[in-house]
Amino acid sequence: MSAPARTGVLIYAKNLLSVSTFYEQVLDARVLHADDEHRVLQSSDAQLIIHAIPEQYSRSIVIQLPPVAREEQAIKPFFTVPSLATAERIAEQCGGRVWGPVWPGPGMQVRNVCDPEGNIVHLRESVA
Repeated sequence: MSAPARTGVLIYAKNLLSVSTFYEQVLDARVLHADDEHRVLQSSDAQLIIHAIPEQYSRSIVIQLPPVAREEQAIKPFFTVPSLATAERIAEQCGGRVWGPVWPGPGMQVRNVCDPEGNIVHLRESVA
């Protein structure tokens, strides 16, 4: 693995591989490092660490299918993607869910999706 990233997002996951695959596919990220507890992903803009929740905590967590968006989460990371439509399709194919409307923003349009465990992320597409 190269030098540690200066900025990124750490996401705890009950199912390490499922959550990692979601972000790998949606963000077109590559795996820099993987072991039984972590997967370090690098996209063109961000580094993510997907960290397995220790079993003593994860066994009491129930993940619903389809995932239920965790509206009470205190932080929502955002990522820029080349195409919202493509990212939405990939998110659903990888066990996530498109959540809420598309909103216009200055020079962008945005949409929320949730990963396979219900963590909400904000996806942005630049528009001319």
